[in-house]
Amino acid sequence: MTRMTKSELRMTKAIRIANAGNTLEGRATCSTFGLRHSSVIRHLSFVISRASRLLLVAVLAFAVSCTPGKRITKANVEEVEEGMSKKQVESILGHPTSISNEDLVIMKKTTYVYRQGKDSVTIVFKDDKVQSKESTLSN
Repeated sequence: MTRMTKSELRMTKAIRIANAGNTLEGRATCSTFGLRHSSVIRHLSFVISRASRLLLVAVLAFAVSCTPGKRITKANVEEVEEGMSKKQVESILGHPTSISNEDLVIMKKTTYVYRQGKDSVTIVFKDDKVQSKESTLSN
């Protein structure tokens, strides 16, 4: 007879306890495979549940971050005024399509370009404040 490890003894004891009360009409008893199989199914169910929740949160976060409709409108561009900060402009128009930076010795110049179809808006910042804006919006 071979010696059992502590974990094997615990498993055997658990199986005996499970078998004592889990007979199916006196015909069959709960097997080791059944216990292992049911715990695997529970674990997979838990993992799938967590993964689906994570996927749902990711989809919702993506949906919220995408702005519905057009943000580049003539009314929005008119809200942008000289002296505004980059954060203020981004809160009105969103993130620019492209950014170019020039770090000159006496000043820092940044240009935001917003493109929407054939329309574009260019906003020039001098030392992180709006210096000028140009727009090709027709409406």
